[in-house]
Amino acid sequence: MLSIENLNIGYDDSIIVEDLSLVIEKGEIVTIIGPNGSGKSTCLNCLTRYIKPISGHVMLDDENIYLKHIKDFSKRVAILSQHNNLNGNITVEQLVSYGRSPHKRWYERRSPEDHEIVEQAMRYTDIFKYKDNSINSLSGGERQRVWISMALAQTPDLLLLDEPTTYLDISHQLELMEMIKSINRDKGITVIMVLHDLNQASHYSDKIVLMKSGRVFAHGTPKEVINCKNLREVYDIDCHICEYQDKSIVIPLSNCTKF
Repeated sequence: MLSIENLNIGYDDSIIVEDLSLVIEKGEIVTIIGPNGSGKSTCLNCLTRYIKPISGHVMLDDENIYLKHIKDFSKRVAILSQHNNLNGNITVEQLVSYGRSPHKRWYERRSPEDHEIVEQAMRYTDIFKYKDNSINSLSGGERQRVWISMALAQTPDLLLLDEPTTYLDISHQLELMEMIKSINRDKGITVIMVLHDLNQASHYSDKIVLMKSGRVFAHGTPKEVINCKNLREVYDIDCHICEYQDKSIVIPLSNCTKF
């Protein structure tokens, strides 16, 4: 379980996210949504420890994540950022193998168990056939699967993703979202992600956190959060909500006030 308690996050004493408190249960998929500047990426950056909060705590199973050694933190938490860049030309297998680094001392070689975990991760994400290929030779969708594979090789309890479908076409977006759902279901990994697409958030999430101006505006199931009233208040749009297979589909109609 992840417990976020009275979190204030900012830069140079300027608060961006104010008084954030949430409880995320083990095995949930939780998506943070909100307009640009609402604080959703700042919130995720705090959970990844890229930035430290001004005040408050984030507890992972009763342990403060900011007090954990980076290796211990990385054994339990895998991170997929929006921009994944590499210096140099390495193979798929080499990159996926980096996922085992938190579990090894600097002088230790990979064990047979490490090799097996890396291979299983590549097979799960269907990139084993590319294991000897250069990362730079792959398409955007294939590269994203390699990064997911590296995260799986960490054998984490929690996976944090910042807009994972950015720069992908619709086919690869859906493929990636289905993979994230499968990872959550098959491996019991808790997922917290930031998304812009409201329909993807509704379809793939157990809970949604809707943010506005650095605060949680609404938090609950997709049906509880994604409704016309909330979207008008936060995104300033009129919309129509369709129900399909217990999910909400958002059809924007107009901008309420600007035109």
